Amino acid sequence: MPSSIIIKEVKTKKEQRQFIQFPLKMYKDNPNFVPPLYGDEKAIFKKDYPYYETCEAVYYLAYRDGQVVGRISGILQKASNELRNEKRVRFTRFDAIDDQDVANALFGAVEKWALEKGMDTICGPLGFSDLEREGLLIEGFEHLATFEEQYNADYYQKLIENCGYGKEVDWLEHKILVPKQKDEKMIKLANRMMEKYKLHVGKYKNTKELLKHAGEKVFALIDESYRNLYGTVPFTEGVRKMVMKSFQLIVKPQYCHVVFDENDNLVCFGLVLPSIAKAVQKSQGRLTLPALFKLLKAINKPEILDLALIGVTDEYKSSGVIIITFGQMIEYLHNKNISHMETNLNLETNTSIISLWKRFETEQHKRRRSFVKKIK
Repeated sequence: MPSSIIIKEVKTKKEQRQFIQFPLKMYKDNPNFVPPLYGDEKAIFKKDYPYYETCEAVYYLAYRDGQVVGRISGILQKASNELRNEKRVRFTRFDAIDDQDVANALFGAVEKWALEKGMDTICGPLGFSDLEREGLLIEGFEHLATFEEQYNADYYQKLIENCGYGKEVDWLEHKILVPKQKDEKMIKLANRMMEKYKLHVGKYKNTKELLKHAGEKVFALIDESYRNLYGTVPFTEGVRKMVMKSFQLIVKPQYCHVVFDENDNLVCFGLVLPSIAKAVQKSQGRLTLPALFKLLKAINKPEILDLALIGVTDEYKSSGVIIITFGQMIEYLHNKNISHMETNLNLETNTSIISLWKRFETEQHKRRRSFVKKIK
């Protein structure tokens, strides 16, 4: 007879550590798991965490015989609910052993909390915003995760579906190989568009100059171009400052390609990030001295680039000017020892973005899913 499962809301410092460390212990020997930065996870328990300007969150641990066997978080994203006239709670940071009773207890706790808040639907995995890890990996378990997205075991899908959840949306992830030769047609097309619309590419000496001139404009354009995509929310001032601070270490001018019109209005941008996945694995996301050394090496001499964000204004969305940013990226890649780029998440319905990858040698190697369940 299996012993009973106890669900506890995370309250104490000890429980916070257990919540953060559970997946680190669970996936310690998995070569494809990439941890988040430990300090970033600790920050979610601070009362002044910027996302709490528009959100409420709850954190649960599942215990059996005194040992942690699972965890989950619920997020009431008020800004998203107001924007879409919904009554939803998001689930996130779900990790558990392969035991349906554990999953049932964890999801039951989040559903009970959601009902107490007057909500009628649970969806996820979704974070506080689109910049957090989201989606459950359902294909591609044999591939290294990117730093931006969460890895999970293949049995998670079964556990979630057996709790009554079904597919809401899927995201696709692609591996884009660096072309062996320059795409002269792309370069010519980009140059013609630059001339036709009187556009120019932003050039910066360092990260500070880039963020000072283009940082706020990029965030404004993310809000504009992503506002109708699944699960996105506008950035608050506090969140913008937090993200800008985290970008200062990893974002370099050569990785952020921004295009302006003749009045210095941002038209489109593409942001790639050097992959730091392998750099943070051994330290389990802690910034130890050896990890910092690996991190700086990955940033300055990357072998893989993660395609983080792409944006284009409504005015230019149908013009095809986004090809300018890709021309800039590919030109940079040809001069470096880069093997490939990872696209991270593209909604499977976002055909305008997915069609861009057809210009390159690509492999659609991962798939993620967001689930949904009506609870009343």
